[in-house]
Amino acid sequence: MAAGALVALRAPMAARVVELAVREGEPVREAQSLVVVDAMKMEHVIAAPCAGRVRGLRVARGDQVAEGQALLWIESGEGSAPADAGAPAPKAGGIRADLQRVLDRHARLLDDARPDAVARRRARGQRTARENLADLCDEGSFVEYGALAVAAQRSRRSLEDLVANTPADGLVTGIGSVNGALFDAERARTVVLAYDATVLAGTQGMRNHAKTDRLLEIAFAERLPLVLFAEGGGGRPGDVDVPVVAGLHLRSFASFARLSGHAPLIGIVSGRCFAGNAALLGCCDVIIAARDANIGMGGPAMIEGGGLGVFRPEEIGPSVVQSANGVVDVLVEDEAQAVACAKRYLSMFQGRIGQWRAPAALSLRDVVPENRLRVYDTRQAMRALVDVDTLIELRAGFGVGVHTALARIEGRPVGLVANNPLHLGGAIDVDAADKLARFLQLCDAHGLPIVSLIDTPGFMVGPDIEAQAQVRHASRLFVVGAALRVPFFAVVLRKGYGLGAMAMAAGGFHSPTFTVAWPTGEFGAMGLEGAVRLGYRKELEAVPEGAERDALFERLVARHYERGEAMNMAEALEIDAVIDPACTRDWLVKGLASARRGGRRPVGEQARFIDPW
Repeated sequence: MAAGALVALRAPMAARVVELAVREGEPVREAQSLVVVDAMKMEHVIAAPCAGRVRGLRVARGDQVAEGQALLWIESGEGSAPADAGAPAPKAGGIRADLQRVLDRHARLLDDARPDAVARRRARGQRTARENLADLCDEGSFVEYGALAVAAQRSRRSLEDLVANTPADGLVTGIGSVNGALFDAERARTVVLAYDATVLAGTQGMRNHAKTDRLLEIAFAERLPLVLFAEGGGGRPGDVDVPVVAGLHLRSFASFARLSGHAPLIGIVSGRCFAGNAALLGCCDVIIAARDANIGMGGPAMIEGGGLGVFRPEEIGPSVVQSANGVVDVLVEDEAQAVACAKRYLSMFQGRIGQWRAPAALSLRDVVPENRLRVYDTRQAMRALVDVDTLIELRAGFGVGVHTALARIEGRPVGLVANNPLHLGGAIDVDAADKLARFLQLCDAHGLPIVSLIDTPGFMVGPDIEAQAQVRHASRLFVVGAALRVPFFAVVLRKGYGLGAMAMAAGGFHSPTFTVAWPTGEFGAMGLEGAVRLGYRKELEAVPEGAERDALFERLVARHYERGEAMNMAEALEIDAVIDPACTRDWLVKGLASARRGGRRPVGEQARFIDPW
């Protein structure tokens, strides 16, 4: 721009002049703020487009100006050039006060700012909520929601007190990446809710209920898995800022329950978990508990208030009890193991992985003893079928008549079920039926194919078991099995008898994608010994008691065994094949590769049934 040229400084919009930083004849530098105008209650700074001197100042403070109106003229100086309108003027000094206030507040949330609270956790042998979060989520991935919340008690406590003693209102919430090294960013995204037991005993306050609702809404909309660290004492009576009477209109519990089957829900608990915290924990697909956990729908105060006695927290729902009764799915030593287990479990619902190691297939040939009456551990077969070190057994302490587990086959997640001959000879009792039915629903809800390893004499029978509502519990397996959408594969290891064997095969041997047997397979409408005693009673009673009757009985059993052995079943097409046990994994790999993605029910068709129990 030539020296001496006149450049107009114009109003960018209709506005009022609120500041005028120059006078007529004063020198100005390029990008210097000259005029500030106000429009729609917002101030706009108008800067010099070039260096020079003010000529022809046209306005004064308080003047109303029109869009495009010349406010003043600048006589350009030698060698001046137009300023870059998009470049902000450099800011001198340090961090501005408003930003520093925010940074200081966030710093007070960290464990380093709360040494006394951390010390109390250390004394109990536990970690802080933020330490658990840091262990669960990939480094730097966690984005916290609602960090600045405090307890709704400002009408009875000072803000400084609440900031110091109720950070995040006792619940850390946000979204982070879990197992990001194995899966892409979309599949690794996970919602995390972590109650902070150092804040008002991890109780549920009005603000942290609002935080919970916010994250549950996101989890449902985006089908994100959720991890809940549930330690805490339930509802909090001291939040007086929000006008409620009983608070029973809250949406948190319904919203959490709505996620069931919609996205994986993982509950982790160490320490005390009572009332509302336990209610949320109980909605989870899986509960991983440390040995120091106590879980109950009511804590000591509620029990005493109900006139039911005085108990210490450690006496209410200890982990060993809750593992044996089926509340706890996986029992671990401490929070570190719980988080590691949660990451492994969650990976089963995040997808297939490319790296895996196959077990020694030939070991399967020796799993079933040659003596058909000798018991054995079917978990040997489970471990020898799946990728090395991928088996995660669920509810091991409950319903021990069946084993349920997650694992991978050539990197693909699957659900495994197996009868347990070490308990009742593999017969399915009430607890085993419930355990199995729920596991099938878990796999179906999240799209995991199911592999069933069958060795059962059938459902448990007798007056004692019928007194436990066995009819209803056993029938659950048929109703749930008929509604499955996922691919289902059945392998008969040894005994395949009666209704129990049919239930293990999703309703019958032709319900699965395939049903195969090992050479040790034996079949019948009921147990062979029982069938002989029932069907040949007259013949047996016609022979004197003792060695002669025993010999006849053994011959009849042998005849039934020969008739029901695996080869005869395959010849009659009641099963699909008899295979070398060492080839079982290969059968499963090919079956998984060829199974229709939608499984056994058309895609989009909803599973609607009335659970028999």
